[in-house]
Amino acid sequence: MKHILSFFILILVLGCSDGKHPILGATEWQKKMNSDFKDASKSPLKEKDRKSFKSLDFFEVDSTYVVLAHLERTPNTEPFKMKTTTDRMPLFKQYGIVTFDLKGQTFQLNIYQDLELMHEKGYEDYLFLPFLDDTNGDSTYGGGRYVECRMPEDDKLAINFNEAYNPYCVYNEKYSCPIVPRANYIATKVEAGIKNFKK
Repeated sequence: MKHILSFFILILVLGCSDGKHPILGATEWQKKMNSDFKDASKSPLKEKDRKSFKSLDFFEVDSTYVVLAHLERTPNTEPFKMKTTTDRMPLFKQYGIVTFDLKGQTFQLNIYQDLELMHEKGYEDYLFLPFLDDTNGDSTYGGGRYVECRMPEDDKLAINFNEAYNPYCVYNEKYSCPIVPRANYIATKVEAGIKNFKK
């Protein structure tokens, strides 16, 4: 009787599992990224890669890489066409210059506003921060990564490099991705966010 009961419990557990697995990730952002990459309607992955996908490869979350930057707005800069990995040239504007300390050094990066995206609902205050660092070509994608920010009301901007992500063209060449400007180089290893994609 005991064995029969165990058998029925096993069948019940297997039947309820429905082949689904929990979304992996140490933070809500990581879980959302993994969820989006699993979702065929959102994922940049090719179908063959998506079928075997379990999780992106993240660095361990490290509070060192959450910085409070000083934002100097640059309202008089001219719009420009940003180079991408294809012939597409989206219109951007330098929104400002962010200055922050990381690992005992001070860095400055240009932060941008996508002049087309700003007209879409939910992206009115969206800021784009592409960057290069000394992990590129080693543990991270050689062309650099991106971080998203929101316009602050004052001159303080929180930047979370734990949420640095790869351009979509890393996963699929059909995407057109902004090329990180050489001026946005951080001369240290930013071991945070998403690592390079291993196909």
